[in-house]
Amino acid sequence: MIKNIKYIISKDINPYRNLALEEYLLETVDEETCILYLWQNKHTVVIGKNQNPWKECKVKELERSGGSLARRLSGGGAVYHDLGNLNFTILLNKKNYDLNKQLDIIIKALKLLNINAVFTGRNDITVDSKKFSGNAFYTKAQNSYHHGTILINVDIVNLSKYLNVAQDKLKSKGVKSVKSRVTNLIDYSHDLTIDLMKIKLIEAFSMVYGLKAEEIEDEFIEENRIVDLYDKFSSWDWKYGRKIEFQHSINKRYKWGNIDLNLSINEGRIKECIIYSDAMEVDLIEKLSNVLLNCVYSSKKMIEAIEKLKETNNEYLDIIQEIQSLIEEI
Repeated sequence: MIKNIKYIISKDINPYRNLALEEYLLETVDEETCILYLWQNKHTVVIGKNQNPWKECKVKELERSGGSLARRLSGGGAVYHDLGNLNFTILLNKKNYDLNKQLDIIIKALKLLNINAVFTGRNDITVDSKKFSGNAFYTKAQNSYHHGTILINVDIVNLSKYLNVAQDKLKSKGVKSVKSRVTNLIDYSHDLTIDLMKIKLIEAFSMVYGLKAEEIEDEFIEENRIVDLYDKFSSWDWKYGRKIEFQHSINKRYKWGNIDLNLSINEGRIKECIIYSDAMEVDLIEKLSNVLLNCVYSSKKMIEAIEKLKETNNEYLDIIQEIQSLIEEI
């Protein structure tokens, strides 16, 4: 039974810090308490625990624009976060988990703003049949959380720009995102702000549980544990090194011949590299395959690996450079 309700609003916009705090709250929420956690990320694509980052977003373009890729604990699809979006997480003991009650916090908060929202399908909250909130769920030991987005004034162009890009001939065993029509709540309440949304969510939180919500002060957060969790969420292994197997094929014709590059990737590294080509330079093609094997699957690392071939293959510099340009497209 819930006897205490508490809330915390993150002062950070770093996705790894925010995900770290979320897991910390999940680990420490006690049996009789429910916590509402509100947080924002700056220019970030967040993917589900078992998703393939390269399948779900333009990783290179996101990073070039100063964005971050983050992987959360929960399942579900990829989402784009910017400062026009507010994230919520409801954390409690799994014995007290009640999805309808938790959803009622969001729906009641919007009703206070004269917006009529409904929960539809498996994990969406909508207004006028358009999605403004995608939800996901996670359980660890005796505790659970329910979290989601609230699109208030998100840059819809960027939302489309970085998500769900189908790369040529890339086949993945990872979970795929499902596209939905999305909308911003600002279109339904022109005076709505992030701060006002926070106020209404906390107000609705108290209404739903019939208790006064108390704020969790920073001094009660164990910083050493946050640092450890931050290191996990920001690590290359967590973001890219998951055991998700996929294949990527890319080909192009040049003056010197055709090249068909076939890569099998797992845990973020090239586990198999098969190259088909009608080029006369047979030895070079074999060497290319060898230098790419076990390389990290990123255009930068692959180009660096191929660069080594220039040291002993001066006669093929033009071909090597064209192959590097092809890799640059990955």
